[in-house]
Amino acid sequence: MTYAELKQQIQDYCENSETTFVSNLGNFIESAEERIFKNVQLNFFRRNQTGTLTSSNPYLNCPSDFLAPYSLSFTSGTTKTFLLYKDVNFLQEAYPDTSTTGSPKYYAFFDISNFLISPTPDSGYTVELHYYYRPASLTVQGDSGTTWLSTNASQSLLYGALIEAYTFMKGETDVITNYINQFNASLERLKNFGEAVEDTDAYRTGLIIRQKT
Repeated sequence: MTYAELKQQIQDYCENSETTFVSNLGNFIESAEERIFKNVQLNFFRRNQTGTLTSSNPYLNCPSDFLAPYSLSFTSGTTKTFLLYKDVNFLQEAYPDTSTTGSPKYYAFFDISNFLISPTPDSGYTVELHYYYRPASLTVQGDSGTTWLSTNASQSLLYGALIEAYTFMKGETDVITNYINQFNASLERLKNFGEAVEDTDAYRTGLIIRQKT
């Protein structure tokens, strides 16, 4: 589903083409994306990036789209070592003197732009960060543009946007309730995909078995 198609569906469902309503269609869609983004773990929300630690510098810059870490590792020779994620207070207590260097063991989210690495790196190791990121919104793709969500989770995106749109219109409670129910049902299907089907294979875990009714 393209951005233009989704905007048109919202207008069709709500039977509203009023100027102010139309000008807020992008906001409705972004709010729906946020609902999905904060409720479902999808591999689509994962990203990988490599970088380099600086010798005698305890800080590592976060990617601009970083939200949360999955793992951080560094390579020394042919050996890859994963750092343990800790609270920044733990690192500052365990290694209060940042001038003392060594092979890194821990990392923490220091501020909006930096990780703290402890002990302070004694070399310019290559690092690899797997992290949770915010993908670009459908609203910045142009009318003919698509995203993973608009292609693979179009129902969740549509009903999430309808919740926002009909709330904006101060619509009837029963209609909003129906949109919420439809959104939640589609979200459950998406969660089943993202947190079960997408992260398993039949060889290791067997097929997903549903309870018989």
